[in-house]
Amino acid sequence: MSEIFLKTNTLAKDQLEQYQAVRDNGAGLIDLSSRGRIIVAGSEAVMFLNGLITNDMKTLLEGQWMRAAFPNAQGRLIAAVRVIRLPDEPGESPRFLLDTEAATHKAVLKTTERFSLAGDFRVTDVTAETKMLSVQGKRSLAAVRAVLGDPISELRRDGAGVTRWNDIEVTVIRASHTAEDGFDVVVDLGHAEGIANELINTGALPVADETFETLRIEAGVARFGTDMDETNVVTETNLDDAVSFTKGCYIGQEIIARIKYRGHVAKKLTGLLFEGSKMAEPAAVIKSGEGKDIGRI
Repeated sequence: MSEIFLKTNTLAKDQLEQYQAVRDNGAGLIDLSSRGRIIVAGSEAVMFLNGLITNDMKTLLEGQWMRAAFPNAQGRLIAAVRVIRLPDEPGESPRFLLDTEAATHKAVLKTTERFSLAGDFRVTDVTAETKMLSVQGKRSLAAVRAVLGDPISELRRDGAGVTRWNDIEVTVIRASHTAEDGFDVVVDLGHAEGIANELINTGALPVADETFETLRIEAGVARFGTDMDETNVVTETNLDDAVSFTKGCYIGQEIIARIKYRGHVAKKLTGLLFEGSKMAEPAAVIKSGEGKDIGRI
């Protein structure tokens, strides 16, 4: 658990209580600061990013976010990301926040930075100077609104905006990591603990990493290095909403399009339910009723 919660972990009494706070009628506070956060800006940002990712940057409006993937030339997954279009500032070029897992942070940074000298395309890694806190659960809106104000309630399900807390700029993204309603709050490093404490005072219960792992698996949120990796073609990873089949060319597009229009994937990530409470071991082989190998955990 992050240092933000070290003073408050006595409030997170056990994993069941944390789980129920998110799943029932409460709110849980999850520290997602280990994820990578990269700002991309410039008049040519849309063009450059459109050549690198699977989704269509031209359709992303100010104050919205979408999922996308960075594939390699063989259509295999480099990273899954969220692309947030930050509010435009008068006279400034479009700005985008790329949010990705810790395991793929360096890969995304390396992939984007190599284009920073090719045109008006600027890349800034803000991971170390910011924190990202997520409030998840049926009371997440009430908790975030109590701390950051009423305009938060106006955010649509794929919305993002910038507000102020104690004269500090805060980015808020309405997004779920648990299949419940939720909000991600990105704030500079020095003020993250203050916002975390205020969210806790509204009743949001700090959620440990182990509990969050259960919640995200139940929600079908894949994790790079655990559920998918660089050996998987993007279309195997169940990131269907992260791929546009109507946009122009991008790295790996030919392979990804060919699989969709001329064939099908041989395997695909999916959820699995078991009867009883036996633990499913990682990498365990799944067999059909006829004894054939049909997948793995």
